[in-house]
Amino acid sequence: MRAIAKATMAKIGVEFDPDAKVSELSIAGRQLVAICRALAADAKLLIMDEPTASLTRHEVNALIALVSELKRAGICVVFVSHRLDEVLEIAERVTVLRDGAKVGTFAADVIDGRKLSHLMTGKSFEYQVQAPELATGPVVLEVKGLGRQGEYEDVSLQLRAGEVVGLTGLLGSGRTELALSLFGMKPPDRGTIALDGRPIALRTNAEAIDRGIAYVSEDRLTLGLILNQSVTANVTLTVLDRLASAFGLIAARARQTHVARWVAELGIKVAHPANPVKTLSGGNQQRVVLAKWMATNPRVLILDSPTVGVDISAKDGIYEIIRRLARDGVAVLMISDEIPEVLYHSHRVLVMREGRLTTDVAATATSEDALRQAVNA
Repeated sequence: MRAIAKATMAKIGVEFDPDAKVSELSIAGRQLVAICRALAADAKLLIMDEPTASLTRHEVNALIALVSELKRAGICVVFVSHRLDEVLEIAERVTVLRDGAKVGTFAADVIDGRKLSHLMTGKSFEYQVQAPELATGPVVLEVKGLGRQGEYEDVSLQLRAGEVVGLTGLLGSGRTELALSLFGMKPPDRGTIALDGRPIALRTNAEAIDRGIAYVSEDRLTLGLILNQSVTANVTLTVLDRLASAFGLIAARARQTHVARWVAELGIKVAHPANPVKTLSGGNQQRVVLAKWMATNPRVLILDSPTVGVDISAKDGIYEIIRRLARDGVAVLMISDEIPEVLYHSHRVLVMREGRLTTDVAATATSEDALRQAVNA
């Protein structure tokens, strides 16, 4: 059994301890185990339903290479995905579904992402680089010489009010570890963090929240939401103290009003707020996570892969929420593996490599190719 497991993992270039519990793996690790399980069955037809939804770009590249090998071995692959660049890279033919109906089947070499987006949604999406002069507010958060042993080193950056800063890099570059330090969950060993010009020492996430820093995790299913509880419970989780009466009891009417406001404001599609959050689509689950943190009125919002597992139409809605937050003066740090996401939805783009910031450039002064080169240098 161990030999089969190791050989299958080797096919896609991953290595896990065969005795490790799946529950202890990251969400990307669990996804890879599921893919390995299908490959171990030596199938002739392999259906991959959103196999890359929670993978980093490095892991996606390995999976795409694997699919090419499977095709050469005569295995038929049905690749279900809303990541259009991957679909066009992998497929010979693309079938588009919308609202339960087949729109059409097209040769992959005669169609592009823009046309696919329109066929999938009936809408056209035109993204433009964010002009840096749109975000010239005061510095809210400043980091100087921040380091944590074995994770990142000598990181210095600024976040301004009304600014969306994109942060990208390969797996293991230190992006998430840096975010967790800014949220008080992985205190740095050295360096300083200042909020509104005043040094702060964050030792817990509770301290970060009290200071006005919010964090949306990349793993919303296990870290961002309590799936079996209601939309109401999840949306109000961060502000229960504000909804309590003088006797410390949650005021039911205040709770209902609070939830109704955020359901309407973020366009969360739910039949009733009492429904479990696990019954919602990925896009609506992410809106619930955003509502939970927006309710705290944060000064700084850290978004770690905010559109992972979300389709193109829902992504556009999330981008609009981010733009609205910036217009309201929130400083946003958006972490993403997707180069187009950080380029077209940030005012400024940072690149981390091997634990260090290597690039800090205005979105208007760079390109997708330049950022890819910086990431993979």
